[in-house]
Amino acid sequence: MSDARSSTGERGGLALSDVDRTRLNKQLELARRRAGGRHRNAVLASITVDVAASVDPSAVVAGARRPGESWFCFEQPERSGAAVAALGSVIAFEARGVARFTEVAARWRSVLAAAASDGRATVAGAGPIAVGGFAFADNGGASPEWSGFAPASLVVPEVSFARRGGRVQMTLAALVGADDDLDRTTHQLMARLASLDPDARLPALEPDPIGRHRVVSLMPPEHYVEAVRQAAVRIKAGVLQKIVLARAVEVHGPVAHKPEAVLGVLREGFSACHLFCVGRGDATFIAASPELLIRREGLRAATLALAGSTRRSADPAVDNHLGEQLLRSEKERGEQAIVTRRIVRALQRHAVWVTAADEPSLARIANIQHLATPIRAQLRSPVSAVELAGQLHPTPAVGGEPLSVAAPLIPALEGMDRGWYAGPVGWTDANEDGEFVVGLRSALVRGGVGRCYAGVGVVADSDPAAELAETEIKLEALLPVLSL
Repeated sequence: MSDARSSTGERGGLALSDVDRTRLNKQLELARRRAGGRHRNAVLASITVDVAASVDPSAVVAGARRPGESWFCFEQPERSGAAVAALGSVIAFEARGVARFTEVAARWRSVLAAAASDGRATVAGAGPIAVGGFAFADNGGASPEWSGFAPASLVVPEVSFARRGGRVQMTLAALVGADDDLDRTTHQLMARLASLDPDARLPALEPDPIGRHRVVSLMPPEHYVEAVRQAAVRIKAGVLQKIVLARAVEVHGPVAHKPEAVLGVLREGFSACHLFCVGRGDATFIAASPELLIRREGLRAATLALAGSTRRSADPAVDNHLGEQLLRSEKERGEQAIVTRRIVRALQRHAVWVTAADEPSLARIANIQHLATPIRAQLRSPVSAVELAGQLHPTPAVGGEPLSVAAPLIPALEGMDRGWYAGPVGWTDANEDGEFVVGLRSALVRGGVGRCYAGVGVVADSDPAAELAETEIKLEALLPVLSL
């Protein structure tokens, strides 16, 4: 626990106690000494303090972000209110190509080796962290709409919040050089704190009373149906076992979309999902993802094999019937088994043991239900969360099997750049623990345009019309929200 809780500043922002202010000065001075010593580079300094449990991390960050500033929100409300939110960027890591995960992990590890941190973080996601995500493809996101979202992109924020259960912690960070004026650095951090509203709440999403929205499929539905048909032909011929194909639909609004208000709606309607917003420049990638890619806590790792889906019904009897059909479907269970096997194989390379449920269960969210198999592993040695994400991505739930065959087919059949859609998004901390989810049920929002993505797994007996209908169900997570 912090020696004293941070308090509300005179202008309504957050402020540090005198004790915490002293701790900050100590870490800044330590970082400056290290920067002038053998490290010969600027050094990361940080402190972590407890703040009031009433602080809403996402709301504080969304309300204080400046135009064009990097920001990040990551929540799973039903998991003890778990949330990580971050604002600003003191260090940015970017990479591309097949080694992008290992490159950014190594750079983060190098920063941590010299960092001056007070070690007060006790809530998951508190302390010095790096947040962001990765494109689906090694060099993905090259198209203009994904400007600002590099193939691998993590940032170390200036201020971040972490919440779990009834506790919230805030971390302040700065990059300190050997010749830096520490008074100036402190002043900048205090000014940032003063700009934060501890009572901030996410705004309501207010429908435009006079404007009209236009919904446009980037490719005609017939294009998608034909892509599924061609994929099924290849699978029947034995070229591959499975491939995931996605499509995109744009919502053109009369005014700019408000991602923070969209996040608020998703929080209410999809509280079991992993919700995130990643803001870069004037764009935000936002999602209500059902799929955990990896969670690492020390030598423990957890993930979820998710594949096979059907709709929900307001009638409990019908809803249960649909779920039972899904559980008994040979096609859907086969698709799910492909995903589970690949994930288990990937984890076994690093683990003492890996265990997966014998039978899939139903994962029910607001408008859709999936087959899900929880998977846990005990690692032999500490492989970072970022590197584990790179080992698992892309699973057959978003790519295909075998991946070597599916990877070049995906853009050829889809006819689009997925960017960060279906890529890993999340955070990692000073212990290289962290959490990454798959960027599904997602949209890229820029100004008045929201581009929504959805995909399905294609196997030998896939029906193209039925697969198109399934994408419509998945688009219902964000399409109606952006169309208000």
